[in-house]
Amino acid sequence: MKRLLFLAFFSLVFLSGLDAADHTNSDSLIQSSFRLLSSKSFADKATAINSIAESGSSHAVLVLSSILEGDLYYHKKNKNMVLVTETTPRHYEITDPLTEELVSTKSKKELRKKYKKVGINNKLRGLLNEKLAALTIYSKDKSTRLRSTRKLLKNLNPSTVELLRDAAPRETDPQVKELMQVCIAVSDARSKDPEIQLGAINELAGSLYPEVRVLLEELKTAYTDSVAADPRLLPAVDSALRATSLKVSFYKQVENIFFGLSLGSVLLLAAVGLAITFGVMGVINMAHGEMLMLGAYTTFVVQQLMPNSIEYSLFVAIPAAFIVTGLAGIAIERGIIRYLYGRPLETLLATFGLSLVLQQLVRSIFSPLNRSVITPQWMSGSFEFNPALSLTYNRMYIVVFALMVLFGLLWLLKKTSFGLQMRAVTQNRNMAKAMGIRTGWVDALTFGLGSGIAGIGGVALSQLTNVGPNLGQAYIVDSFMVVVFGGVGNLWGTFFGAMILGITNKFMEPMTGAVFAKILVLIFIILFIQRYPRGMFALKGRAAES
Repeated sequence: MKRLLFLAFFSLVFLSGLDAADHTNSDSLIQSSFRLLSSKSFADKATAINSIAESGSSHAVLVLSSILEGDLYYHKKNKNMVLVTETTPRHYEITDPLTEELVSTKSKKELRKKYKKVGINNKLRGLLNEKLAALTIYSKDKSTRLRSTRKLLKNLNPSTVELLRDAAPRETDPQVKELMQVCIAVSDARSKDPEIQLGAINELAGSLYPEVRVLLEELKTAYTDSVAADPRLLPAVDSALRATSLKVSFYKQVENIFFGLSLGSVLLLAAVGLAITFGVMGVINMAHGEMLMLGAYTTFVVQQLMPNSIEYSLFVAIPAAFIVTGLAGIAIERGIIRYLYGRPLETLLATFGLSLVLQQLVRSIFSPLNRSVITPQWMSGSFEFNPALSLTYNRMYIVVFALMVLFGLLWLLKKTSFGLQMRAVTQNRNMAKAMGIRTGWVDALTFGLGSGIAGIGGVALSQLTNVGPNLGQAYIVDSFMVVVFGGVGNLWGTFFGAMILGITNKFMEPMTGAVFAKILVLIFIILFIQRYPRGMFALKGRAAES
């Protein structure tokens, strides 16, 4: 019994030693290839990439992906390879690519002085994508296999096709298996055997991958110009292209609706505050766009104050922007607007002048140059439904955020005493004043609320575009159109008006261009107001009757 235990122990130690030796040998193969990566010759680098891919090391994927992403550097003197990761702006961690141990930290200046990036060209990028896909196509993670197969579709060659023919029967996930079969069919469509070509073309019918559409167009041109081609191939290609075009057209319309909803959400955030102030107070506030701008700049300032917490910066920026712009709105109402009630044209001129002052103030503080606001990681990227339809996360979040703001505002108006007082002033100011409501402060707080909502709208806008002094000017006219079209002072009218105008714009832009689409929308609104002067949802009360 003791002898058996001794043999078992000895075998385990021996096998562990073999595994360790294999691991050491594979890493040493990578280590020996590093010298070639520092060469100026792209041929040497290609040799090194092939050696690393064939080394069998567990670090091969990390090294190859680091080369592709531009994170692999070498020391200028001793040629040692390191991985470079930016931790904070202009500061980098230097780690060993094989042990992943921290070597040192460097500033950007120190990094450039001592290290140099491993340079690659387009041919090497294709080789890296091919090798990485081959190494990860049998990964346990579905998304990794899908990503690898997607890369292979862009760089198909006889060796990768054979790899896919071997992997496809073993694949258990339907989505990955379908993509592998598409890759094989793309290869077969270039076969010299008409029967194989015909079967591959029929299989590719309706495929949404851009590479497939390009291939089908090439085949159509080739079969049209060739008199020796099998007569069955051209009709098959035409049929496949029609099926693909129908699907692409459908998903294009879905994408237009999504972009229309996201534009409508931006218009809603820009216009909902204006709807409140215009509806309750009858003030034409041309400085409302500058509240959007101040909210966007507040986001920029918050990110500058917390550079190591960008992922949480928006949760600080939203209340900060609401407070900053809300206080600015109250100051504007108390300092200017309250002396001009009942004179809408004078409020227009006064607030227009104020908008110019605010723009110049921002230029003096932040400079006239646009400022870039960093998008948090959780808002970056897109959700891909299929190769023809992907929805960006930042726009999805903005749609949800706009709805949250709308329902929060509806709750405030319906369920709070301030909302009750505001609605009372809207419907009959004199009666509300006789009932003891301080209409002056209701006006001030209402103006502050509308400005605050515009401020948080600016936070959302900062995730879609650069922040600049003229940011608000791009939305002020559209905001007034939304308010008038939906019905002055009616939040549901503002919501439907924003969404209708957003979707209409996105459907018309491909046909007419962005500028002419806006002109047509403006003409439509003018004609609509001629027929329905109070908008889609007429609000009863002082503002509606005036």
